[in-house]
Amino acid sequence: YYITIEERDLIANFDLSYNKSIETQRDIFIFQCFIGCRVSDLMRLTPANIIHGAVEYIATKTKGERPEVIRVPLHHRALELIEKYTGSNELHGKLLPFISPQKYNDAIKRIFTICGITRMVTVLNPTTGQEEQRPLNEIASSHLARRTFVGNLYRQVKDPNLVGKLSGHAEGSKAFARYRDIDEEIKKDLINLLGD
Repeated sequence: YYITIEERDLIANFDLSYNKSIETQRDIFIFQCFIGCRVSDLMRLTPANIIHGAVEYIATKTKGERPEVIRVPLHHRALELIEKYTGSNELHGKLLPFISPQKYNDAIKRIFTICGITRMVTVLNPTTGQEEQRPLNEIASSHLARRTFVGNLYRQVKDPNLVGKLSGHAEGSKAFARYRDIDEEIKKDLINLLGD
């Protein structure tokens, strides 16, 4: 599961100015939706990672086995978010005023609740191994931003290798298959191939 571009934009445009802390974490989540990196890499980003209109980094998860520079051209909304926080006293050398991963995940759940992103999704319960339906706002986390990036790009271009280059997945990656959802539109396209 991932959020649609429309849901992402609803969250991005929701007026949270009454609570600067939540607004800031929302902005970081939206930024992450536009670059698709893992939260561990997001926390490490500094202004030095912005090179010629793109973010460049080496993913910490794969640094030991196959270090590769991931370069993601920045969408104009991502650039606007960087500009919004440039010069902020809370940056401490970082690109964005990030808090701890756990507090960030708590804030994401709260943001989804405030914005009314509560649709039901089917998930696997890690304890029981059984499928269950849960409201998105209860299970939203930083990893949802990565899935949103991959899922929405794949939905548009349907090329796992191209999308994998932007997300840092190796060609033919089994992990990549977990991030992209074969959505209903793709399924309908396939069924239509069967003819009249």
